[in-house]
Amino acid sequence: MRLKLVPRAEPLQSMRVWAPVIAIGLTLLAGFLIFMVLGKNPWLAYQAFFIDPLRDANGVSELLLKASPLCLIALGLAVGYRANIWNIGAEGQMYVGGIFASGLAIYFHEVDAPWVLPLMVVAAALGGALWASLTALCRAQFHTNEILVSLMLTYVADLVVKFLVYGPWRDPMANNFPITVSFSDAALFAPLASYGWDLWEGTRINSSVFITLVAIPVAWFFMQSSYAGFQHLVTGEAPAAARYAGYRDRWIIWITLLIGGAAAGLAGVSDVAGPLGQLNDRWTPGYGFTAIIVATLGRLHALGIVLASLLMALLYLGGEAVQVTMQLPKAVSEVFQGLLLLFLLACDVLVKYRVVSLDANPKALGGTA
Repeated sequence: MRLKLVPRAEPLQSMRVWAPVIAIGLTLLAGFLIFMVLGKNPWLAYQAFFIDPLRDANGVSELLLKASPLCLIALGLAVGYRANIWNIGAEGQMYVGGIFASGLAIYFHEVDAPWVLPLMVVAAALGGALWASLTALCRAQFHTNEILVSLMLTYVADLVVKFLVYGPWRDPMANNFPITVSFSDAALFAPLASYGWDLWEGTRINSSVFITLVAIPVAWFFMQSSYAGFQHLVTGEAPAAARYAGYRDRWIIWITLLIGGAAAGLAGVSDVAGPLGQLNDRWTPGYGFTAIIVATLGRLHALGIVLASLLMALLYLGGEAVQVTMQLPKAVSEVFQGLLLLFLLACDVLVKYRVVSLDANPKALGGTA
């Protein structure tokens, strides 16, 4: 049977909602087949992947701890994606945010003052925005491709981290291991259990999640209810109309990339001043890249991004669980992430196109594929 994609007269709005659901279903089906090929019981594998990590408070705390930076970065990326500004370098911007925060933590290591951590948070946001500004400058002034520039800068930021922990910031008492000194208590986010919440006693979850909780309604208001958010949306959906209305392209490029960089920088400080407690050469969480899937799966909407970040965090935890219980490689979680993005992109095609059979409908030959 000969099939062809024919443009719809109008985008199918219901498919925008159902595409993530269908993509998740197809991912689960593909994962079922993968586990069978690997000789594992798919039902037991799914239990280890999606249920066992959430059986106790420690598992739930780890879920929230991983979902928080994913959600934060994805919210920042969504602002740019709505305007067709494709920031792919959030991982590098997160690194630079962590570098700025770590620098202050090291400099004020002997200072026990309540202003140290807030200063680190501000510095991390500025650091991420500064790194993103390099991409904004190249795109706005020289019309370069922001995808390539932001991606290449990620590897530069990674090398800067390694230079610092192997060189000037290496802890002299660490037996030549490439790590900084452990941050002082004043430079760390307090565990939630320290606020008297006994539910989180013995877990790693900390007050950095409050940054994300504040960012969610702020991002929702900016994207859904502010005039600036409307400008970004119009620029992405109808560039000609945006230019006719007098919206400034360069201003939108700068704003969207700086917001995305600042959000990634905040995610960086939440990690180094949270569960890590220092900067080291193995700090490659991959949150910046995974957040691209989160933003896409969440349909560039704040509430959708919250749900998508929880799902992706569960995939992280599930990958670790099956590694222990079923002796499978941890990379299986990355396989699920890749399949999810692949199926989501495939389903998104059906938003603007419909599939027709050329054998049953010869007139479809006149359509535009």
